[in-house]
Amino acid sequence: MTSKDEQVQTTIAEQASEWFVANDAESLGAQESAALGAWLTASPRHIEEFLGVAVIARDLRAASAEPEHSVESLVARARADHDRQVRPLLSQVFATVSQSSIPRWQTAAVTLATLGLVSLGLLGLWHLRLSPQVPVTVSSTALHFETHHGEVQTDRLADGSLLHLNTDTVLTVRYSKTERVVTLASGQAAFEVAHAPERPFHVFAGSAETIALGTQFDVRMGDGSTVITVIEGRIAVGLTQNLEQHGGSSDQVQPPRLVELGADQQIRVSKDELPTSPTTVDAQRATAWLHRQISFDHEPLERVAAEFNRYAAKPIEITTPGLRKLEITGTFSTDDSEEFIAFLRSLKGVRVDVTDTDIRVSNK
Repeated sequence: MTSKDEQVQTTIAEQASEWFVANDAESLGAQESAALGAWLTASPRHIEEFLGVAVIARDLRAASAEPEHSVESLVARARADHDRQVRPLLSQVFATVSQSSIPRWQTAAVTLATLGLVSLGLLGLWHLRLSPQVPVTVSSTALHFETHHGEVQTDRLADGSLLHLNTDTVLTVRYSKTERVVTLASGQAAFEVAHAPERPFHVFAGSAETIALGTQFDVRMGDGSTVITVIEGRIAVGLTQNLEQHGGSSDQVQPPRLVELGADQQIRVSKDELPTSPTTVDAQRATAWLHRQISFDHEPLERVAAEFNRYAAKPIEITTPGLRKLEITGTFSTDDSEEFIAFLRSLKGVRVDVTDTDIRVSNK
């Protein structure tokens, strides 16, 4: 298994654990139940991991009643049950559906739906209450997401919210009964937040805390500042002075001052400094990366090059200082360096040389 496969498998296992604990802690609402069903039917691997968590939970309960059972024996037993019971069950479901006469595309849909029903049915049979001796809570589960250079990915969270990660991004998601907390350590992410007013959605990024209810917004961390852009709906932005309530630390918590933003508004938060009002922007242009594009309107070439370098295998180096302020307008694909190179070569007086390690821009 490659490192990428291992990372995907680990993420699925963490999501399965979060879903199981969330459902076990309290009854899911209609929206979250639908999101669980969508997650289960998204892939057979989701089903296998979810059932595996259920087996482990059952044996943890047995362990609390029979202390003589060792952790090693329980893990070995869970693995044996997983191989003996879960995989044959999945094989039977696939075999039954594949032998039917319905078209192939319908077969896939029925298979996924059947897997979802099977898992939800087993969950009903295994709806355990973990012993108080096993301190497992929703808030103890943290999901970690990360992208590498040039990589963009989308994940669906347990509540149905969508999480979009731009290149070179690291963040953590923690859910509890009362709130949803995201900590952006680096990079850029966009959020499509599922409406759940009883559980506010917080994003901590550098000096900025963003609070959202049923909205879409983008958060980007830079050198010493955080930029928040609203795509749809409304959010409130403040400083992270009350971070200790969410696992951080602060000597003194002051009543937060919040600035509200609506669609096509943006705010830049520097350390310990929150502007009094947002600015108006084109949110679609600012979040063009969601479509694997970068878009500019009379921006200096040095900024365009810096943005392109976030994705490119070969970085752009402007060797003639006078070209750094050259204004650029256009929309370019982050996956097509040849397109951008051709555009630069079309500019009057601009020379582009491509080497084995970089792309050099200079005067002719």
